[in-house]
Amino acid sequence: MGLTTTEAPFIEVAREQGALYIQQPYELYSDSNHLAWAHLYERMHDRWLTYANQHFLKGIESLCLDPTRVPRLSDVNRFLEPLTHFSAKPVSGYVPAFKFFDCLRNREFPTTITVRRLDQLDYLPEPDIFHDIAGHVPMHTDPAFADALVRFGDCAHTAAELAASISDEQERMRRLTSIIRAMARFFWFTVEFGLMNSQNGLKVYGSGLLSSYGEIKHCIESPQVQRFPIQLEWVINQSFEIDHYQPLLFYVEGFDHLFELVDQLEKWMREGKLDNVAPGEPGVNAADLASFAEHS
Repeated sequence: MGLTTTEAPFIEVAREQGALYIQQPYELYSDSNHLAWAHLYERMHDRWLTYANQHFLKGIESLCLDPTRVPRLSDVNRFLEPLTHFSAKPVSGYVPAFKFFDCLRNREFPTTITVRRLDQLDYLPEPDIFHDIAGHVPMHTDPAFADALVRFGDCAHTAAELAASISDEQERMRRLTSIIRAMARFFWFTVEFGLMNSQNGLKVYGSGLLSSYGEIKHCIESPQVQRFPIQLEWVINQSFEIDHYQPLLFYVEGFDHLFELVDQLEKWMREGKLDNVAPGEPGVNAADLASFAEHS
């Protein structure tokens, strides 16, 4: 089985032992794992050239990824760290929200080490190393984008700080739930599914789009997709679903613009404007809520 998504004994053992941060046991990757990576990389290459933003294309080149082999995270970090001091940090699975954002604050990106099945290249039950390394990490080579991620990590600490000032436990949990939902929506519509304006029209910078063979084309060309200039008040109140192509996307003017939006997000958080965002997806699970509550 090697290190196949949902079928990796190494990961199951790590989770049973409560180990969130792990090592990448590179010798466990099977021939099928490497072949899945190669197929994923090969079919995305031309679509990246057509639809991806210039910062991503420069990042892919800077990382010197091998198109035929699952990357070693130590090699990825050797090229990444000198550029923005970011690093890929291997994890065994889901990272509770506060810990995830805190990693970003420390210029660490929680990275899945498993690979989707060779016969399910379009089916992704949970993030895999292709989504994380080929989708997210090339953007981390850009200093302005990396700084925006760090700033977003700061917001998690602001949320915990604000929660600590609320004495009533029920009210504290209610506000935290609303703030976490707002942060998740912002992350989704920017870092995961964001578009960027350019001299050549809209380009993709969101990792969910950059790692999807079908959706990267669909999001730019399909008349079924609504594309709007990003508005913070809209984004934090906009629900989303994860099991189909996204019908609504937002675009920024650049990564300085994205940084300004994160600044505004934190300002609104301090002003209480995230305390009552619209209900709906995404849900806020107990682990995410607890991860913030224990730091407040």
